Amino acid sequence: MAGALAQAAEWLAATPLAVAMRDGVWLYPAVETVHIVGFAILVGAVAMFDLRVLGCARRLPVDALGAHLLPWAAGSLLLIVPAGLLLFASGPAEFLGNPTFGVKLALIALAGVNALAFHAGVYRGVGAWNVGTPAPLGARAHALLSLLLWIGVIACGRLLAYT
Repeated sequence: MAGALAQAAEWLAATPLAVAMRDGVWLYPAVETVHIVGFAILVGAVAMFDLRVLGCARRLPVDALGAHLLPWAAGSLLLIVPAGLLLFASGPAEFLGNPTFGVKLALIALAGVNALAFHAGVYRGVGAWNVGTPAPLGARAHALLSLLLWIGVIACGRLLAYT
């Protein structure tokens, strides 16, 4: 780890909240539960939308499903991000030194870029494939990539406990 990054990690690990996360019996598991619940909401909403784009439940309007699920996905970040930061604070040097953590962050970033590209691109023409019509190949490619990326994030999250 670079000098400044190592110093920042050391400082963060010494904060009272980080110490409480490590030393408390219930705080870490409680925060981890909040993180997982938020992640389940996020990935559940994304997976339902992606499966619709891939062709499941074609009678459901894609735009209506998106309008319903997007607020759930966005709202879940209110649970995921603060909880994730607290989990990270409990052992920043260990997380930063773990290659699986880097892969997890990279997959999250790629999933975000994929979602932005989908919404800025092919989703703008959803009216042509909203109900009863297969989504265009580009939309299906984004949906499949999204599912694969989020499965990768889940796998990395679980692997962090073992690596």
